[in-house]
Amino acid sequence: MQCLPRSLIVAAFPESAADIPAAEITPDVLYAGELEIRLEEGLVLATGRALTLSVREFELLVAMARRLGAIITREELYRTVWGGQLRAGDRSVDVYVSKLRTKLEAALPDRRFIHTHPGFGYRFQPQPSRNVHIEAAST
Repeated sequence: MQCLPRSLIVAAFPESAADIPAAEITPDVLYAGELEIRLEEGLVLATGRALTLSVREFELLVAMARRLGAIITREELYRTVWGGQLRAGDRSVDVYVSKLRTKLEAALPDRRFIHTHPGFGYRFQPQPSRNVHIEAAST
């Protein structure tokens, strides 16, 4: 995992930062909706429950969470997480994004975190799942 100077780490705060005591908002923790990503510990909590992620999945999550709301290309994710140039035909990023998406959606089924933008890349941003809107409309 690439280590960045603490001054370069930017925290993405939850929807209501007022709900978190000031002492808990640090550059060592990223928040994205109900996700808490503890950088120093390599720990991800979904509504307080720890998720089991591989090292690559954790690094991928951190890379995307640091750019909350922005579209990140596959090449940029590969460079950040794997530390090299993405070779033609290499599907590593897509495979790990799929694994990470599955784990996040299993932990928080009413949320979507990773959004695919074909031809551009991926965007990380917690949003209500489409299934929640469909279920709410049918009741």
